[in-house]
Amino acid sequence: MGLQFNMENLHAPTVPSGPTSAPTNDNQLRTNGLTLAELQLKKDNLEAEIRALGSVLESHGVDMNTRLLTPDGFPRADLDVAQIRTARSRIIYLKNDHKALMNVIEKHIHEHFARLAESGGAAEPTTNGGPSNGHIATQPVPQELSPPFAKVNSVVDGSPADSAGLKAGDEIRNFGYVNIRNHDGLKRVAECVQGNEGQNVLVKVSRQRRELSLTLTPRRDWGGRGLLGCHILPL
Repeated sequence: MGLQFNMENLHAPTVPSGPTSAPTNDNQLRTNGLTLAELQLKKDNLEAEIRALGSVLESHGVDMNTRLLTPDGFPRADLDVAQIRTARSRIIYLKNDHKALMNVIEKHIHEHFARLAESGGAAEPTTNGGPSNGHIATQPVPQELSPPFAKVNSVVDGSPADSAGLKAGDEIRNFGYVNIRNHDGLKRVAECVQGNEGQNVLVKVSRQRRELSLTLTPRRDWGGRGLLGCHILPL
């Protein structure tokens, strides 16, 4: 029996309160065989998820170092301690992945220079917008489409989802950094929505054999309920 997930649940979305310290195989960092462009995309997705989780902490008025216990050792009653600990744990895990990924990217760059030296070439990998921001500029490469993990059941007229171009029947392949491997029963969609309120989120959907990339901006001032104004079901 399938689980139904209504986007009305995203009025005040939260990350799961359970422990996340033991990553599954689906969440492990995979870099073997990836091109520099694919590694860069993976890095961008990690950074987006870290930012979203940081926004979750900010929504509680805490950071990575805020004390969660009272002086006598009890959890603070004014905080959702379980959720904050879950978000912190995930941030630490992702930052470790990010550090490992940057080492892989650096290795790829060194290998690139070594190949150029052997061939006598003069081309160099450049960075987007100049050499200082650390983003590797690469030519677009064809990417294997992620299988859909959710379907849009309905869209409210005038909502952020409607403005983005989402339609009932659209099958969602990617929602920001969320895909079929990590959506966790659509909980990560809720996390992504909360962490990107007022920010553009790239949503890739399939619609009647067409593949579309839409830009969705979650916001609460559109005149209806929730940040999106749509109803999504897991596939």
